[in-house]
This record gives sequence, structure tokens and C-alpha cells, in this order.
Amino acid sequence: MGIAVVLFAIYFLNVFLGAVAGNQILKDVFEMLVLAASTLFFVIAILKSEAAAKKSKN
Repeated sequence: MGIAVVLFAIYFLNVFLGAVAGNQILKDVFEMLVLAASTLFFVIAILKSEAAAKKSKN
């Protein structure tokens, strides 16, 4: 989950700087890749969490 949070923070910082200061750190393609990686790590963390909860419940 930590990797997903860090990647999303990078994405958010890039969008925020683009909106406020008008300069982006990442280009569009890299921004998309960071968001996709963040989403992927988030989904993996949630699935692992659900599997652990299901295993401990049984």
C-alpha cells in the first residue's frame, strides 16, 4: 500500500504544480504511467488485504 501512496503523491504533486504554477514535472505519458502503476499497486494491496481477512475469518 505504501508504494501506491507514494506514486499517487507524485501524481498529485505533478497535477497540483501544473494547475498552480503552470509547469509540470512529468510529461503526459509518464504521468499516465505513474497513475496506472499507483492504481495497480493499490489493487494488489486491497486484494492481499481481502485474502488475509478471508483466511483469518475461516
